[in-house]
Amino acid sequence: MIEMKVAGIALDAASHSPLILLRDTTDRRQLPIYISREQASSIITVLENQPPPRPLTHDLFVNLLEAWDMTLERVVIHSLRDNTFYALLSLAQGETRQELDARPSDAIAIALRLDAPIWVMEEVIAEASMPVDRDADQAEKEAFHSFLSNLSPADFIQRGGHPSPSNEPLEG
Repeated sequence: MIEMKVAGIALDAASHSPLILLRDTTDRRQLPIYISREQASSIITVLENQPPPRPLTHDLFVNLLEAWDMTLERVVIHSLRDNTFYALLSLAQGETRQELDARPSDAIAIALRLDAPIWVMEEVIAEASMPVDRDADQAEKEAFHSFLSNLSPADFIQRGGHPSPSNEPLEG
């Protein structure tokens, strides 16, 4: 799993639908997730530190957790099926643990209110993320290809944990 932070809310250029942008802690990969306008509004109020005059649904959920002495340990976005992301809320009350199915937008809105970590499964990152810095990614790929092109089979021959001083094959 990879820990992600909310980088912000954006609008899709073509559809003008809101997206929440999750970014890994190294600022190299970004995961865009389409959300509703209502969810975007709920998330923006937290990001801009503007409490609503009355509790929104996510605030109510947080109030319930606090009233029942429960904590949100983390949010996990665990899969992507048919262009739909799936998430879990990992909750604890004393020694009791429970996972609840949730829409990622709801889970993120609640996690932001409780300062809980947001994790995404590596398979989801591999399938749906996009690079934040394409130039850095390209430079990294070129350096790796350069490294690979300079390797020879002799570089892999080892005797007793040390590189072989010659290109002679090792006896079995």
